Amino acid sequence: MKTNKILKFSLLALSTFCVSSYAQTDKSSQLQEAKKSIAKINLIYFDLYAKNDGSILKLYTQDACLMPPNAPALCGIEALAKDFKDTFAAGTVKGGKFTTTQVYGDGLEYVTEEGSFQIFSANGQQIDSGKYLKLWKKTKEGWKMFRDSFNSNHSQQN
Repeated sequence: MKTNKILKFSLLALSTFCVSSYAQTDKSSQLQEAKKSIAKINLIYFDLYAKNDGSILKLYTQDACLMPPNAPALCGIEALAKDFKDTFAAGTVKGGKFTTTQVYGDGLEYVTEEGSFQIFSANGQQIDSGKYLKLWKKTKEGWKMFRDSFNSNHSQQN
């Protein structure tokens, strides 16, 4: 009887370990998939912006919010479209670069990206740099930006 209990306990422990290992492997692969998607989107983001390509909005969820410094949050695709249009029309920003420093989460539904950015003028001169946090949401179409918060490393000039 004692041997039977030990055997049952051993089998239970082994199955728990196997399920736990599988769950960790699955989460790890989900996070890797999220990181690859984020890297791909970050590479094309400023290309789309430079072309004034409206498909940049497809990189965001319909209920996304852009949270710029010293301003209220801009929520919804219409608000983001207006902001991109106004920024492009101002003519100051013509390109940029995102550098991801960390991605947090399990890759199942949401992940948070931490990074830095550089903004360039039409002649390629860096006009700003800063840091950001982006909350990414997994949708039927893939990973999309759900919340985008950023601020400059430089003091505001008035």
